[in-house]
Amino acid sequence: MAPGFPRRAGNSPAASAPPRLVATVAALALVALLAGAVWWTVTTDPSAEWVSPVGTLAAWALFLAAALMARRIPARHGAAVVLLGSVLMGAAAISAPPATSNDSARYAWDGIVQKAGISPYQYVPADEALRPLRPEWLFQDPGPDGTCNTNPFPTGTETTTNIPGGTTLCTAINRPAVPTVYPAVGELYFLAVRLVAGSEVRFIAFQLAGLLLSLAVTVLLLTFLRRTGRPAHQAVWWGWSPLVAIEGINGAHVDTLGAALTLAAALLLAGGRPLGSGMAFGAAVATKLIPAISAPALLYRRPVRFIVAAAATFVVAYIPYVIASGWSVLGYLPEYLRSEGYDGQNSPRFTLLKLVLPASWAAPAALLLLLGLAVYVWRTTDAARPWDGQVFMVGGTLLLVSPSYPWYALLLLPFVVLSRRYEFAALAPVLALMYFTGAEPHGQLVARLGLSTVAVLIVAATIVRQRRSTA
Repeated sequence: MAPGFPRRAGNSPAASAPPRLVATVAALALVALLAGAVWWTVTTDPSAEWVSPVGTLAAWALFLAAALMARRIPARHGAAVVLLGSVLMGAAAISAPPATSNDSARYAWDGIVQKAGISPYQYVPADEALRPLRPEWLFQDPGPDGTCNTNPFPTGTETTTNIPGGTTLCTAINRPAVPTVYPAVGELYFLAVRLVAGSEVRFIAFQLAGLLLSLAVTVLLLTFLRRTGRPAHQAVWWGWSPLVAIEGINGAHVDTLGAALTLAAALLLAGGRPLGSGMAFGAAVATKLIPAISAPALLYRRPVRFIVAAAATFVVAYIPYVIASGWSVLGYLPEYLRSEGYDGQNSPRFTLLKLVLPASWAAPAALLLLLGLAVYVWRTTDAARPWDGQVFMVGGTLLLVSPSYPWYALLLLPFVVLSRRYEFAALAPVLALMYFTGAEPHGQLVARLGLSTVAVLIVAATIVRQRRSTA
């Protein structure tokens, strides 16, 4: 610098340090507020139907602010701040029983049954043959008035009269009169958690397992980002996500395990290990079938070896259950698909297609579009960026099928991080609002407006990226 010209304060390392420190403190403050919003959402009386949608919207607004502020965190502190925020979110999420779903009650019961040496596909929860196994925190007798309203379970109370004598059974398990719907690796996970925790440890057992899985995914993402020279703050789209906290940890959905295994499959394949990738992917599909939709983006390297490894892993996981239960291992799955409205008739499924097509055409049209998308992703997947294909395949499926279960989007978020296509994360709050508002007229309006907005956002972002790449 020429003599006589003063050094600009903004160019010196010492001068730039305070703004960076302020950014770190601000990011931590925002994630603390975000954790507070999650805590309020899961601890407030779940019978107040407005709590979950309001809490979800508040949490996502705070998350967006925190994610933007995280971009200014100094690189050397990035991973530590991301992990600290993830722990704060997890602590808030496990502070109350599951608030938005009672699926973990079925997980707990399936684990208890298996611990007793019984196949979870063999009996329905309401079967009197399993009465000796029923813990009080999952099953109760009716109150003096003959109903289940006297002492409701924190996750909601399900009832059934489909037992001998036609009496009422009160339980926290949804669909207590039907077999389990979960695949073999999911059932092995339920057994593993129950073996560690014991039969009397309540919902916290699966919530802690969900927290450990979510932190494992965060670490896996941070490791990848560091190895590829990318900033650690990008991992907040998983680690600080309200979806992960509310559904993956508080709700303890097994989809978190499926997402972790699918992410492992993608990273192993990108690292040139198709055999290990296939095994991880087969285990993911045998956890909860949904990861199968990401397959087209995983067939770009030694597909035969990958497919054989995946199929073999899937089959091996099922062998002990087939031996014990035969064809009963299909469980409730066939009926589940019908009951959830996947036939395209009078259901919130295929919302966008129903805007332009008769309802009876929606399911076939979705099938054709998804097949076309699968072929496109398979043919165009870039070995250097396979996550782009996965985010389009998974996100496109959720957009077209519109399942209205927000936890299905847990599979999407790791690939949002890897691909940096953050616009796809907007699917998560829309699916959550669809879940909370249901199939009522205002719920249908939420679905149409929300999914249409996400579709426009994705198309616009894709066009902008393409123009920038060709500029």
